[in-house]
Amino acid sequence: MRRIYEPPEPDDGLRVLVDRLWPRGLAKDAAHVDEWPKELTPSSELRTWYHGGGSYEEFRSRYEQELEAPRAAELLDRLRESARTGTVTLLTASRKTEESHAHVLAELVEG
Repeated sequence: MRRIYEPPEPDDGLRVLVDRLWPRGLAKDAAHVDEWPKELTPSSELRTWYHGGGSYEEFRSRYEQELEAPRAAELLDRLRESARTGTVTLLTASRKTEESHAHVLAELVEG
């Protein structure tokens, strides 16, 4: 997992943007994003709730519930499979990566 504003590294493997919105001030060609599965990102409602002062523990629980939706679960399984066969780098614009949806996803992908 890395911040999308960091330059790409040769060992990044598959670069997957896991934010619903495109990061501010970043040109798409400079990001070197291979996939952008928006269905894996928290809903706008959940994101707004969390950034409005919701606890990380409750956010994590609600987000994991959202990831159980059929399309999200399918994409999560694909991401896990990609990680089993090669390197996957999850990219986010979040400043606090340890308390972000990207951290939750990274843990779920790693198993």
